[in-house]
Amino acid sequence: MALPPRIGFHASHEQFPPSELLALARQAEQAGFDCAMSSDHFRPWGMAQGHSGFAWSWLGAAMASTRLPFGVISAPGYRYHPAIIAQGAATLAEMFPGRFWLALGSGQRLNEDITGLAWPDKPERTARLRECADVIRALLAGETVTHRGRVTVVDAKLYSRPARPPALLGAAVTEATAEAVGAWADGLLTVSASPDQMRKVVQAFRRGGGEGKRMVVQVALNWAPTEEEALAGAHEQWRTNMIGGDVNWELRTPEEFDTATRFVRPEDMHESVWISSDLCWHLARIAELAELGFEEIHLHQVGRNQQVFIDKFGEQVLPRLRG
Repeated sequence: MALPPRIGFHASHEQFPPSELLALARQAEQAGFDCAMSSDHFRPWGMAQGHSGFAWSWLGAAMASTRLPFGVISAPGYRYHPAIIAQGAATLAEMFPGRFWLALGSGQRLNEDITGLAWPDKPERTARLRECADVIRALLAGETVTHRGRVTVVDAKLYSRPARPPALLGAAVTEATAEAVGAWADGLLTVSASPDQMRKVVQAFRRGGGEGKRMVVQVALNWAPTEEEALAGAHEQWRTNMIGGDVNWELRTPEEFDTATRFVRPEDMHESVWISSDLCWHLARIAELAELGFEEIHLHQVGRNQQVFIDKFGEQVLPRLRG
């Protein structure tokens, strides 16, 4: 019999001040969540969210004050030089052995163009991602790296490394990206979509070389005591994430996301967020992801009612999944 999936708490830096998010991570551990993951944003998606703490310093505090394993997704090659990401990952993995994974993605202009670099098209971002991933993996393995290509690295070496390097996951939303990261990543990080789309992404990852590798998914959901509250909370906080296609990676500021989604209606939110007041409904959807082979499922409650969400899911959803 397959083991039940590990259920994680997603710490959304875009929505909460770092101090509050730290308290929520502690609460999630006490409520029975198995693990956690952190976003890594320079700006929030929309002005209603209003925050954007520095994920890497926060992770040190969160991992020191809980026993949870943590992951984070970052985009190397723009805001972060790959050697700096490698150093940050090595430090966390050395302090907290076996408790940290790093996912690498191709990035969003919202976060990454603050350095003034030209924002490339998707094929170029994918190529840059692979190049940076190779640099990071070599540094974590203890190599001295000199590299000149899309990024430049000169005589870089990590002097404080963990006994075992952290897993490097590849972040993918589309089938094409999932197939590409399957060639180099230790696992897949993706986001929830329709069951058919999820199946296609999983198949593409395996086809590209990911067969037998770790699979992690982040789920955007909103639970509240009533359907009306659940829908309103999702719309208020997460409508700026309703944009599909390339626009999602091209807009620069929270204000631009607010403008682009000003006509999104509350009922439209069902297209991208699991919205229900029925805990059994959420349980069934989580079980569907487990059947697809995801062994780690991180729940991102997009509404602000984080404390009651953690308590309710800890009391009524997590035990049923394990049962």
